[in-house]
Amino acid sequence: MPEPEIRYKRILLKLSGEALMGNKEFGLDWPTIQVLANEIKCAKALGTQIGVVVGGGNIMRGATASEAGMDRVQADYMGMLATVMNSMALQDALEKLDVPTRVQTAIPMQSVAEPYIRRRATRHMEKGRVVIFAAGTGNPYVTTDTAGALRAVEIEAEVLLLAKNKVDGVYDADPRKVPGAKKFDRLTYIEAINKGLEVMDPTAITLCMDNHLPIIVFALPGDDNLRRIVLGEEGRGTLIADH
Repeated sequence: MPEPEIRYKRILLKLSGEALMGNKEFGLDWPTIQVLANEIKCAKALGTQIGVVVGGGNIMRGATASEAGMDRVQADYMGMLATVMNSMALQDALEKLDVPTRVQTAIPMQSVAEPYIRRRATRHMEKGRVVIFAAGTGNPYVTTDTAGALRAVEIEAEVLLLAKNKVDGVYDADPRKVPGAKKFDRLTYIEAINKGLEVMDPTAITLCMDNHLPIIVFALPGDDNLRRIVLGEEGRGTLIADH
């Protein structure tokens, strides 16, 4: 039986830290992480090359800690370290499924991960390894959304896949709070910014716009969505692109 033809040969998947919490209010939910790892494994089995950027909001959110009185730069660095812990947890779940994985960090910590080196990252992906990019960009005041967009552009990903927890796309209001909220099937970058939809950091959207990198906002885990998107199936979320 012939292998299915994939739409995207290299992707960058952006996972929020909250996606790793499951139904918890804080920290990591191992069954949820295992489900996410299996979704990544199924997509990788198609032959696509996968990079992942993980947030840290389930453990530490710099902006929130700053509002509570902590120095913003200190808080942001702590948030970056939280993304490293999340990345190591996802790596563990993937490798238990026999998916070869590397974690690369923007803040050097050789005892637990490789330093981020773009050429090494792309070589890993060419060899069939999933690469998890941790510690954001290594700079305070920069969100992991922007880190996801930056890494996607750097590794020449064909699409940035923005996974949302229990929300299957972009709506004009929070569908979990507003019954009848309208879902958008497609938006331009400018529309996503001007409508104030809070899809992701405007800096990240602008970076994607400047480099003509499409964004797909979708639900994960859910209905084998990641694999279906890699295959090019329409209607799996909201597409944000030039037109």
